[in-house]
Amino acid sequence: METTLRVLDKVNTPEDLKNLSLEEMNILSGEIRELIMKKVNATGGHLGPNLGIVEATIALHRVFNTPEDKIVFDVSHQCYPHKILTGRKEGFTEPDKYLKYSGYTAPEESEFDLFKVGHTSTSVSLASGLAKARDLRGGKENVIALIGDGSLSGGEAFEGLDNAAALESNIIVVVNDNDMSIAENQGGLYANLKLLRETNGQTECNFFKSLGFDYYYVDNGNDIESLVETFSRVKDSDHPVLVHIRTLKGKGCKAAETDKEHYHWIIPGELDSDYAPQIPNHETYESITTDYILKKHAQDSSVIAISPATPGVSGFTPEFRAKLGKSYTDTGIAEQHAVAYASGLAKNGAKPILAVMSSFIQRAYDQLSQDLALNNTPATILVYWGGITGADATHLTKYDIPLISNIPNLVYLAPVNKEEYLRMLDWSVEQKEYSVVIRVPAAQVVSSGISDNTDYSNLNKYQVVESGSDVAILALGSFFRLGEKVKTILKEQLGISATLINPRFITGIDKELMEALKSNHKLVVTLEDGVLEGGFGEKIASYFGSSDMKVLNFGAKKEFTDRTPIEELYKRYHLTPELILEDIKNVCK
Repeated sequence: METTLRVLDKVNTPEDLKNLSLEEMNILSGEIRELIMKKVNATGGHLGPNLGIVEATIALHRVFNTPEDKIVFDVSHQCYPHKILTGRKEGFTEPDKYLKYSGYTAPEESEFDLFKVGHTSTSVSLASGLAKARDLRGGKENVIALIGDGSLSGGEAFEGLDNAAALESNIIVVVNDNDMSIAENQGGLYANLKLLRETNGQTECNFFKSLGFDYYYVDNGNDIESLVETFSRVKDSDHPVLVHIRTLKGKGCKAAETDKEHYHWIIPGELDSDYAPQIPNHETYESITTDYILKKHAQDSSVIAISPATPGVSGFTPEFRAKLGKSYTDTGIAEQHAVAYASGLAKNGAKPILAVMSSFIQRAYDQLSQDLALNNTPATILVYWGGITGADATHLTKYDIPLISNIPNLVYLAPVNKEEYLRMLDWSVEQKEYSVVIRVPAAQVVSSGISDNTDYSNLNKYQVVESGSDVAILALGSFFRLGEKVKTILKEQLGISATLINPRFITGIDKELMEALKSNHKLVVTLEDGVLEGGFGEKIASYFGSSDMKVLNFGAKKEFTDRTPIEELYKRYHLTPELILEDIKNVCK
């Protein structure tokens, strides 16, 4: 059933905005806000960023001639108003179409979306390329980059601004300043943004002017009239311009205005009046981690926790951060800096623990290789949410294994239960020989009840959990339970008592054990919760390449998937016990 809207019913493209009065645009902003709250409350997703940018989005599309004039969104978790105004409002007015459109900009959906983006700090760089290409072909369109103040903490944002300011042609950067990242902003730059807000943009100490931008400030960035006036002034400029707008994150939703961090992204139902937060009454790997860090820090003041502006991913709650005080660092949205910072801490005697999401660790590849591994500094990095998921294409978490495991010197570990995880974590924090990364299980906590006393300094030694013959199953990390199921079905249906192995080490091969398998095994099966190409299983297959041993690798295909149900992916990749059994049967014929 469609929602009847007083003004939005008349708006199907940005061109329709140009005929609206100021009163109608203000009504429109309220209608858009209501749609966003209703839709996000039903599906979950980014709430605060979208609510805060409604008026600015209306004003941008009112003043500029999109899609000829080009708008590039940073992160694009604030693109819902844009989608509503560019022909996709059905995805917000019709509940059965709530999931039709991505939560991020997507060129396959609309000509108004330039890029598929979901990682931060990239918009100015992308816009700079668009502007330069326009100049080379003699075009005249405006190019606008919309970037939030939180994204300015990412290194690429500075690189983009630095380059954009030297273009000597039209590029308009709109800085959406709501004084928040996901959590509170961290870094020296924000003192200048605060000063600019307090002086209504008049202070001579101006970061953006120092780079060479023509600077404009809008104190009420949720006022359509002021925004339209300013955007009209800078439209068709022949030089780099920066418009700094002050907005309210979560505007229109009292809860989101009050608790900006929590309501950055919500789960379904959080805006319902009878909603009661589901406080876990059981352990999670996040709570195990924070409990460990707090206990360790109480014993050793050199222990320090680090997050690159995503504390919620690792369970680093405001309460946890307060307890650690100065022994907690939020580096801002700066994974590269976070890794190098951790390396520097470790080099000078501290014991850093950096927590980062799998999808974001790829942003720091060079620092993992050069600043960390090449220098062999004993920092601990925890990778969260690693594995095959049904996530948006911009937030896939299946690529960390090939990315990290092929860097020399790094030790990448994959625990299968609570006891192994705690032992690996404590070993990593206390040892001084290696740079260590731990893939935190992305699943419910499994506990063996038996303390793990393994010396992980004895690198690349796998654990034989159950000995057998004919088939050996190497089940890595979170796929160990899948390995157990495969072993069971092999016994039940083929009478094969397989060997079950917990590799624990992603970065190396237990050559002694692999050689031993040759005596009474014909097939080795590897299971990994990640992409196959360059991954763990391929290393095992390569090792046996010149022998008679057959190897079957199970994991994900190298492809960008976009909100594909996990069950569908498991079937596609043959990651069910039944499908794995069929493949084993075919090999063993």
